[in-house]
Amino acid sequence: MDLSKILSIAGKPGLYKLAGEAKNNLVVESLTDGKRMPAFAHERISSLQEISIYTTGEDLPLHDALKMIFDSTGGQPVENPKKLSSNQLKSLFEKAIPDYDKDSVYVSDMKKVFTWYNLLLEKGLLDFSEEEESDNEENNKKEQEDQKTTEENEKTSSEDKK
Repeated sequence: MDLSKILSIAGKPGLYKLAGEAKNNLVVESLTDGKRMPAFAHERISSLQEISIYTTGEDLPLHDALKMIFDSTGGQPVENPKKLSSNQLKSLFEKAIPDYDKDSVYVSDMKKVFTWYNLLLEKGLLDFSEEEESDNEENNKKEQEDQKTTEENEKTSSEDKK
């Protein structure tokens, strides 16, 4: 899942996909209704790749937070976050991300993250299977390298004995 092309624009609802670049602006497409429009440099535009959640330790990238929400909900959408009470949002968020910083992450932030999660899930943009495959590939490569190293060490030790 590549969040670098998914944008949040301050003051505008929803999320936008980067559709192109013009001389003085970006062309963005709304994920909610598919309409294209310009986004100018003076607007605060953030890529979801750059956003993170405050935790008690290091900041958690939004990508990882979305994965944790996906895992805690079993891949299901969160019921309408705008209609949930503050306490319900806090308990849901704590269930998904237990070490979030309770002083720095506001209920409005939680509501926004859950809304973004639902929108990305609905549009099929949350695909965590690639990561699992790449993690498995990395583990397989490491195991193969370890096996080669072990075989080389055995050859060296058997040659030393001769």
